[in-house]
Amino acid sequence: MRGFRVRAPRGVATALWRVADTGSPKSGAGSTCSSPESGAGSTWSLPESRPRGEYLALSLQNEKRLPQGRLAVVSYFIVGMIALLLFGFWKLQIIDSDRYAQMAERNRVRSIPINAPRGSMLDREGRVLVDNYPSFSVLLLRDAPEQVDKLLPQIADGLSMTLDEVKQQIDAAKSMPKFQPIVIKPEASPSDIAFIESHRADIPVLEMLMVHRRRYPHGDMLASAIGYVGEVSAEQVDASDNSLKPGDTVGKSGLERQYNETLMGTDGMRRVIVNSIGKEVGRLEQQDAIPGKPIQLTIDYDLQAIAEADFATKEGALVAMDARTGEVLAMVSRPTFDPNDFAIRIPPAEWAHLNTDPETPLINRAIQAQLAPGSVFKVVMATAMLESKAIPADYTVYCPGYANFYGRTFHCDHAHGSVDLHKGIVASCDVYFYNVGKLLGIDRIDQYATGLGLGRRTGIDLPGEEPGLVPSEDWVERVYHHKWYPGSTISVAIGQGAVMVTPIQLMRMIGAVANGGDLVQPHLLKNLTTKADHFPISDDTVQQVTDGMWGVVNEPDGTTSGQIKLENVDFSGKTGTAQVESFDLQNKLGKKLKENGWFVGLAPRRNPEIVVAALVQAGGWGSTSAAPIVRDVVKAYYDKKSGKKDLTYTAKDGKPAIVQPYGMGPIAQADPVKSDAKER
Repeated sequence: MRGFRVRAPRGVATALWRVADTGSPKSGAGSTCSSPESGAGSTWSLPESRPRGEYLALSLQNEKRLPQGRLAVVSYFIVGMIALLLFGFWKLQIIDSDRYAQMAERNRVRSIPINAPRGSMLDREGRVLVDNYPSFSVLLLRDAPEQVDKLLPQIADGLSMTLDEVKQQIDAAKSMPKFQPIVIKPEASPSDIAFIESHRADIPVLEMLMVHRRRYPHGDMLASAIGYVGEVSAEQVDASDNSLKPGDTVGKSGLERQYNETLMGTDGMRRVIVNSIGKEVGRLEQQDAIPGKPIQLTIDYDLQAIAEADFATKEGALVAMDARTGEVLAMVSRPTFDPNDFAIRIPPAEWAHLNTDPETPLINRAIQAQLAPGSVFKVVMATAMLESKAIPADYTVYCPGYANFYGRTFHCDHAHGSVDLHKGIVASCDVYFYNVGKLLGIDRIDQYATGLGLGRRTGIDLPGEEPGLVPSEDWVERVYHHKWYPGSTISVAIGQGAVMVTPIQLMRMIGAVANGGDLVQPHLLKNLTTKADHFPISDDTVQQVTDGMWGVVNEPDGTTSGQIKLENVDFSGKTGTAQVESFDLQNKLGKKLKENGWFVGLAPRRNPEIVVAALVQAGGWGSTSAAPIVRDVVKAYYDKKSGKKDLTYTAKDGKPAIVQPYGMGPIAQADPVKSDAKER
């Protein structure tokens, strides 16, 4: 058979070429063939020895087969994908099942905190001084951060907040878990509540939280002692060992801070079921909050009200204490602040004003005002004179109204003539105690003043108590790097110069001298376990010094001129009028600044039940500014003790309220106070 030529596609030609090349060893002459790699449509010759149909069948059969390598790759890929899917299902169903179950649960179950109310504060008779009232805060749910970020402008606008304020609240809670809600507005207004309720569908990240807001029903009464509350700071959160979280309310000053752990309680949690728009449709379990414990104070509201009324227009402080136990019966500091302003969140402008106010209303003057004690310090001098025996007990001097020491002239307010110790205390003769101070020396003065509690903290259960200062030779060398000048002792001897005390220190000192040297620890928490120091004082010293203080109040020549003595009450005390600048400075300025007035009173004169210290800044003579206030408090104490209802006192302003015990009925008001004090 003669050969022929065929044009075929490249793939077919290739297959036929391989057959021709390997499967036709017996091809005869006349067979011609070109390489199939020469391209599609190549020309080649079939061997004449094979039929044409046989070659076409072989080429088509080989064309349907895939290469073995490609088939293996495809197979492995399919198997790998199946294995990957199976692993994913296994991971979802077995390993991460709890995680996704929790995520699904959060989509339909919401955890809302229950704030524990702070414990109330009661006076010694159970009358409420501090309690709480219900309010609402705005919670931000942060489970979906992307949704929160998207809604922030709308949230800020609806709550009448700036965007920066909202972001600041969120930034402060960055360390908290995302599923834990945060408070972005402590006090929700009626318009805020309406906004949240009407936008639950499109703003499901807002929720209302009922809280118990602090209430101080008597306003600024006892404010410096009670203190105030505020939102916890970042530093307090870091130092709390996870017991506090951003947004918590804690005590910031006073008793609120001192007994914060007792008052705070423990927050609870409730879990609710919500629908797709965040509306509550059911409730699950609830862990109730544990309220803070109430605390009972030693304060007597009736005495406090009298003292507050007397200080209504004055600047200064008062402390009254049971001299036997250290229980503080009243504590006043003026000017002061209203702690209700801090109950929500005090505006920055108001906070800045309180901190820069030159009248320093945030200071508790009863424990932080460090001032010269004036002539009240003469009680320390008299005690040191008698106990040290460095000076005879019958020592006398002549007072012409002045005296010269170390080339300087020191003045006295009167020419008292011949003066002994008793007259020196009763008439408060400066010249007498100038001489006593010179003979004792500064170190002996320091020994007795420090021993009687001056220049060191009393240990009262309030934060921020100041220690005061009693100068000595060591002190001046340590601080000023020079020796003590003897002339400075003359000023210290009458409670001027470098000596500085707080009202609570003077009160404790007078009580210790009258009871034989027992320095009780003042405290405001009822039934607090305290300790007492003892500085031994002989009975003879106690008698002579307390007789002198009795004369101050009851003798005609006393500095109070008998104007504050009380009928049937063994009332004693010591006045003090402390200069705020020297005579030399007065002459240079051409004017005289008004002195600070002091008075410390006690009853009875020995082993007293009550001791009261009052400071009236820029009040002038202590006999007319501070003494009538102390007299009012002591009179109220004995009137109450005897069951009398007479509430007519020497206070010029105010109308003290008589508060019933908790749950015992409405508040009554006393008759307007009257004045019977005379100016000296």
